[in-house]
Amino acid sequence: MSDTLTLSAETRDRVGKGASRALRREGRVPAVIYGDNKEPTSIHLDERALTKALHTGHFMNSVVMIDGVGGKAIRTLPKDVSLDVVTERPVHVDFLRISEHAKVTVAVPVVFADEEASPGLKKGGVLNVVRHELELVCDAAEIPSEITISLKGYEVGDSLHISSVTLPKDVASAIDDRDFTIATIVAPSALKSEEGEAAAEAEDASAEVTAEGEAEGETEAKDGE
Repeated sequence: MSDTLTLSAETRDRVGKGASRALRREGRVPAVIYGDNKEPTSIHLDERALTKALHTGHFMNSVVMIDGVGGKAIRTLPKDVSLDVVTERPVHVDFLRISEHAKVTVAVPVVFADEEASPGLKKGGVLNVVRHELELVCDAAEIPSEITISLKGYEVGDSLHISSVTLPKDVASAIDDRDFTIATIVAPSALKSEEGEAAAEAEDASAEVTAEGEAEGETEAKDGE
């Protein structure tokens, strides 16, 4: 399961662009906590602590406990992190307030296993990943850290769909109206080139046979005259 993270925060008395810029100059990041039928709460976080949490690689699919606001830790789920377009430093965060066992939708990373057991990859095929993450619905206390998918038995040209993935108990795909593709195994460039050359040679041979047949027909017609 994904680890629970903890961040300390302070409430914001002032909001707006000017107040946010002043906070950022002090090494703080403005944020907001909303949801659970309660009024939004404006807060600010330590930028270094937030950056460290972002670098865990699973920030967006982890429960984050916000300390220091209202005397009791607030259970949240990160929903959006805005980054500076130049420096890529965090400039604002949205947190969704949740209960301990709320049903939540999260993006969980995909990890592929058993590559050595894939005949297609052993022949030189290339794994083409269509979705690096899966949108899943699950209990907030049981968020998977990753979904491992086996490539055993997959050949060149095969596609791996969500229907072939075994999800953890009580975890479901947020997309349930279609059997979407997660990855495919495509032919390597060399194999594609060989197939293309073979097809071209077959077309040339067919054209030559057709041309010879037409020439013989013309000769027979002239002899008949």
